Amino acid sequence: MSKLKKTLLIITGTIVAIVVAIIIFISPIAKYVIQKYDVKFLGREITLNWIYINPFTGYVHIDDMKVFENKTDSVFFSTSGISVNFEMFKLLSKKYIISDFTLTAPHAKILQDKASFNFDDIIKRFAPKDSLPKPKSKEPTKFSLMNVNITDGLFYYREKQTPVNYYIKKVNIESTGLQWDVDTIATKFSLQSGVGTGNIKGNITLNTKTNDYKLAVTVRKFELDIFGQYLKDLINYGSFRANLDADVKSSGNLKDQKKMTTSGLIVVNDFHFGKSPKEDYLAFNKLAINIIKVSPKNHIYKYDSLSIMQPYFKFERYDSLDNIQRMFGKKGANVKAANADPAKFNLVIELAKTIKVISRNFFSSKYQIGKIAIYGANLKYDDYSLSEKFSASLNPFTFYADSINKEQKRVDCVIKSGIKPYGHLGVTVSINPKDSTDFNIKCGISNIPLSMFNPFVIKYTSFPLDRGTLEFNANWRVVNGMVNSSNHLVIVDPRTTKRLKNKDTKWIPVPLIMAFVRERGNVIDYEIPVTGNIKNPEFHFKDAIFDLIDNIFVKPATIPYRMEVKSTENEIEKSLSLKWQTRNDILESKQEKFIDRMVDFLKDNPNAIVDVYPQHYITKEKEYILLFEAKKKYFFHANHRSPLTFTESDSEEVAKMSIKDNSFIKYLNTHLNGAKNIFTVQEKCTHLIDANIVNAKYAALNEQRMHVFLAEFKDKKVDNRVKFMPSEDLIPYNGFSFYKIKYKGEFPESLVEAYEKMSEYNDESPRKKFKKEHKSSLKKL
Repeated sequence: MSKLKKTLLIITGTIVAIVVAIIIFISPIAKYVIQKYDVKFLGREITLNWIYINPFTGYVHIDDMKVFENKTDSVFFSTSGISVNFEMFKLLSKKYIISDFTLTAPHAKILQDKASFNFDDIIKRFAPKDSLPKPKSKEPTKFSLMNVNITDGLFYYREKQTPVNYYIKKVNIESTGLQWDVDTIATKFSLQSGVGTGNIKGNITLNTKTNDYKLAVTVRKFELDIFGQYLKDLINYGSFRANLDADVKSSGNLKDQKKMTTSGLIVVNDFHFGKSPKEDYLAFNKLAINIIKVSPKNHIYKYDSLSIMQPYFKFERYDSLDNIQRMFGKKGANVKAANADPAKFNLVIELAKTIKVISRNFFSSKYQIGKIAIYGANLKYDDYSLSEKFSASLNPFTFYADSINKEQKRVDCVIKSGIKPYGHLGVTVSINPKDSTDFNIKCGISNIPLSMFNPFVIKYTSFPLDRGTLEFNANWRVVNGMVNSSNHLVIVDPRTTKRLKNKDTKWIPVPLIMAFVRERGNVIDYEIPVTGNIKNPEFHFKDAIFDLIDNIFVKPATIPYRMEVKSTENEIEKSLSLKWQTRNDILESKQEKFIDRMVDFLKDNPNAIVDVYPQHYITKEKEYILLFEAKKKYFFHANHRSPLTFTESDSEEVAKMSIKDNSFIKYLNTHLNGAKNIFTVQEKCTHLIDANIVNAKYAALNEQRMHVFLAEFKDKKVDNRVKFMPSEDLIPYNGFSFYKIKYKGEFPESLVEAYEKMSEYNDESPRKKFKKEHKSSLKKL
């Protein structure tokens, strides 16, 4: 028995020693083998801190492993730890099962250059060789990789051509893993944006045989910087930022986009896209899409609401192209080029293609939208192709449509908007959702000052407008593509001022034309019905022609009456305001006479006081000063002159010089000092003329205007009863800076009489029809 015990003890000790030896030595041996043969088998250098292998339990842990890029010392992949559990006893039944796989703090860099990736060499090394004989059919390998966990991951993606440089962090993944006898993989995941703020959480279930999936994802303030990087491949310049909120559930098939079925809420916040971070072309606070169900394959598009809060859009027209074409290339050349390159991936283009595929059947489907709304929009148009800048905007612009679906008999849309600097817009649309050729439109535009269009009027006629209000109303009824509409244009109290002679302008005798088109009540009132097919409408000018004939043969008999009305209007205007021509500090003879009368009025009425409110059109005045100073500097350069020899006739020549003159533009371009994306003459001038010079010139202009205005009052010692009030910066209704004059105490008799006369005139034919409009026009004097 003692011999048997001794033998058993020796055997047991030997086995234990062998086991211990294996456990002790297999780990360093494995580390040695990995680091010695890493390049031979993987093609990459591998380093690791230590490795622990227990062949009896199947547990393996690798600490601090690094895999380097091919033939470089740059790290391709690293992890603080890999833990694996093999089910060793299942090997006896030819089942290769990893019951647990944990990757701790993995860091990976994916680098792309066109169609090549930094891991292509690894894929190529382990890809099956075509020259090898095909193996005989046998039972498929029973392999399972279960309970996969990745914690605190950091993954970089860099694409050389676009370029794109992006990463995500705090990546955590929990998955049931891949099982040889189970088709479904369930995974939970979460990650954070590496560039900015935001996180994504969700879960996905994928059928590996059919490629069907189910996805639920929640997104919170996730920065969309990656889209901005892909945009740079489509634009010549610009900046982008936005973030995303979402709570979406989706199911579908990875190989067929149309099989997707989606519901949930998608919100894009703080969207800004434009020339620079400080200058937007397109922006909005929030775009919210609330999806009930979207299923392209089943032709179902059901939305609870689509809304956008405070969108902003700016369109700028230049001498050559516009701001959109400047960014994306002429007629979208950059987008076409990127789309035509099959070897190049662009996330923005691919997203656009996906949306196109998903929405292709929208109008032929069972679409339903509970509400579409645009709140507080600002839609701006700037035109720099003229001799002076034209600017207008729809602000605040509101659009609303309710209950949009094919089951409705009619879908009603309402548009309301202010028009900056003045005016209002109202549009109602009623559409048959089953027939796009059946709709009604009512449109009304009101309170638009004619002076607003002076940049165009001056360019094409040379005659600015300083009075007049435009109104337009249209009512269109279209059935089966056939139009029956009325269009009514009314312009109340239009008036031209003196001609501006400039090389940029053409000449059309507007005062003569006004004599023919204005009616006796000093209005332009025309109705032009439109009928016929919507694709080839017929305009009826009968009313306009008869009005024109009436003005030619009937209106001359009313000339005395119209002259009396005009004289009365001028009396009121002169008593209430004094207009300044842009960049001018000289009084006209009529204005000097008016001041003389005011002086006499103050002398005759010791208790009367005159308050003067300067109404400054600062933007326009400074633009004129800037352009004049830039042209003047060019004049000195081109004529080899100095400011000391600059004469009044030289000043007139500079004022008449075209800002579109090729030599002048070339001169401006030489002073840009490397500045890029400067497309307007005004911007180029700011690089030539310091803003302090413009401000000083403008301040001196206002000082001189005040001095000229007060000169006669001071001479007669009544200037102590003329009080200048704080000035206002605004866009005047008449298009010019002016002094608004208010009387305290006594009113000039001539002004009182003029008001009484105008009241009588407005109650009489032919002005009675537009009495309300005339009174409104009078208030704006």
